[in-house]
Amino acid sequence: MPNMGIAIVRQYERGVVFRLGRLRGIRRPGIHFMIPFSDRMWKVSLRTVTMPVPSQQVITQDNVSIGVAAVAYFRRVDAVKAIVEIENVAQAVGQIAQTTVRNIVGRSLLDQVLTDTQTLNLAIREILDNITQQWGVQVFLVELKDIELPTSMQRAMARQAEAEREKRAKIIAAEGEALSAGRLAEAADVIADHPVALQLRNLQILAEIAAEKNSTIVFPAQLLDSARAVTQFVEAQGNPGSDTPLPRIDPAADTPAVEPPDPDTPPQINPGE
Repeated sequence: MPNMGIAIVRQYERGVVFRLGRLRGIRRPGIHFMIPFSDRMWKVSLRTVTMPVPSQQVITQDNVSIGVAAVAYFRRVDAVKAIVEIENVAQAVGQIAQTTVRNIVGRSLLDQVLTDTQTLNLAIREILDNITQQWGVQVFLVELKDIELPTSMQRAMARQAEAEREKRAKIIAAEGEALSAGRLAEAADVIADHPVALQLRNLQILAEIAAEKNSTIVFPAQLLDSARAVTQFVEAQGNPGSDTPLPRIDPAADTPAVEPPDPDTPPQINPGE
């Protein structure tokens, strides 16, 4: 309101002047002189207003009851309409935003509400902007900020997510086993073509065992035979003219044969026992 015929309009405001109840025009930022008792000025802020939309229960298209809260951002772009066309812009925008959120979410599936909120935000903003244009208001952003699911639905989604993680883990394990089997098959082919490779592998295992801090180490007979065979192979490679063949390892050679008892021979008894 002007004081003693002087009114100051700030940079973020516009002044709407009425003279004897009739619209006289808009005053821009600065100092303005008014006619006392005749002119009245209403100041309209052009700054962005944050309008929270309180949480409300909404039933989605697939009959799931959820709680939805949102927030809308708007500004007054036409000072005259914001004064002449509506009494309380903020309250009107808040009510329209609440009903629009309920309608848009109610026509959507739960999966869409949870995963495609950007599309819902754009749809709500377009509807609000079309309605509030007649009030000189521009709604430029709407965001669904809080979605509350029923407890039973949360447990079901948790079980589904856990099952999906187990499925991916099993698939990865199966792929690893298939890759390992392929590598083992390739290794078997190499060992079949080069028998010394198996003996070298045995020596590598021996070196790994020796590197560990164990008080007792058991050496299989085959491992010792492999060491002797590799030594002879290296000596043979150092003497190309030698005709010494590479010894073959027979696991059964270290085990003495046990002959079955003759049924016609009576058992011998030692009297000293």
